[in-house]
Amino acid sequence: MTNKIIIKPIAFVKNNRKEPTDDNWSKIISMIELADEIPTESFDGINTFSHLHILFYFHKSEKTVYVGHPRGNKEYPKVGIFAQRKKDRPNHLGLTTVKLLKHEGRILTVSHLDAIDGTPIIDIKPFINAFLPQDKIKQPDWTLDIMKKYWKKE
Repeated sequence: MTNKIIIKPIAFVKNNRKEPTDDNWSKIISMIELADEIPTESFDGINTFSHLHILFYFHKSEKTVYVGHPRGNKEYPKVGIFAQRKKDRPNHLGLTTVKLLKHEGRILTVSHLDAIDGTPIIDIKPFINAFLPQDKIKQPDWTLDIMKKYWKKE
C-alpha cells in the first residue's frame, strides 16, 4: 500500500539570498508571506512569541544523499542523512528556529531563517521552552565545527 501525502505551502520566503549556500546566514532578514488561501487571522497572537519554528521545503534540491561526509568534507565522519541536516534529504524538508522581528498583516519579518528567496513554507509553530529536551544535549564535535561559519556575517 502506498500512502500519498499532499502538502501545500502555507507561505513563501522573500529575501535577498537567491542560491543555497552553507554559511553566513546571520545578516539575512526574511519575510514570510502567507499564501493567498491562508487567512490573515492564522497569525493572530503570533506576536506574543519571540521565536518560531519554521518547517520548509528545499525547492531547489534535486538529489537525495543517504550516506556521506557532511558538506562533502572527508575530515568529518561518513554518516547517514538522518545524522546530519543536509538539504539533499529524502523529502527535502528543512527546520529552523527563527527570531520574530515583526508581524504586519500577512507578513512575518524574521532573522536566522536559512531558506532562500521563494522557499515554500510548510508550517510555522511557536517556540515554547517546555518542548525543549529536559536532559543534557549530546552531539558530535564535527557539528560544532560546521556551525562556526553558519551564522557568521559575511
